[in-house]
Amino acid sequence: MTKGNDISNKTELSPEQREGLLKALKARFEKNMNRHEGLEWANVQARLEANTEKLWSLHEMERTGGEPDVVGYDHKTGEYIFYDCAAESPKGRRSVCYDRAALESRKQHKPQNNAVEMAADMGIELLTEEQYRELQQLGNFDLKTSSWVVTPANIRNLGGAIFCDRRYDTVFVYHNGAESYYAARGFRGSLRV
Repeated sequence: MTKGNDISNKTELSPEQREGLLKALKARFEKNMNRHEGLEWANVQARLEANTEKLWSLHEMERTGGEPDVVGYDHKTGEYIFYDCAAESPKGRRSVCYDRAALESRKQHKPQNNAVEMAADMGIELLTEEQYRELQQLGNFDLKTSSWVVTPANIRNLGGAIFCDRRYDTVFVYHNGAESYYAARGFRGSLRV
């Protein structure tokens, strides 16, 4: 088997997994219409069925506790935009440092993984600070947890990384050493389909 076939097998859902995922996404979509006013599930489902390779990424978002939901539509590309909409930072993605360089810089007590590579492996993007703030317009997220967000190169080059949360009805942006990790900090992702 070639390496390419290994990848496609890894990222292909069984019919049962696909059906379960679509059912969960539809239920969440219908329960949270405020996140995507004016959009219809039938159109989202048609787009998902035409781009089945993206279902695996949505499955990974779901499997790790992200509760992905549609938060927008790009009229130029025809893509639906999904964000992790779990109330708190996804449980299956917490206790991670920011990126590979940060992970390798730790001499002891290394976390299991890092946010940047986990997102890439899942086929999703970390939310930017702007996207995080957009998400917070749709509800109250990360009232007890925090989420790494894309860090500007100038901050990362100096050893830092940024994360966000919501406290006191306000979205805060903080900094930490990129190698730090906490049980209550994970990351949220986005996916365009």
